[in-house]
Amino acid sequence: MIHVIATIQTPFGRRDDLLAAFRELIPQVRAEAGCIEYGTAVDLATPIAVAAAVRDDAVSVVERWESVEALQAHLVAPHMLRHRERVKDMVSGVEIRVLTPA
Repeated sequence: MIHVIATIQTPFGRRDDLLAAFRELIPQVRAEAGCIEYGTAVDLATPIAVAAAVRDDAVSVVERWESVEALQAHLVAPHMLRHRERVKDMVSGVEIRVLTPA
């Protein structure tokens, strides 16, 4: 199993649009072979001193996949290609971290 944390930066005022697009995409991704978990999250303001500053222009995608091969298949799935085309104007940057349980 692998974990993926994708952080997507949005232009000012576009985060809600991106989240709406993800709400349509999520059921398709969860139906993919090898998908264990897939969902979006946004920063939460808390009184925790060591927490990073809240980013109003970011969406995190939290994922778990059975294997790197399943993740690779996900990245080229037709619905993912359509999604990336649909949201390209809602995205100003992407960082993806692929992690293995330690």
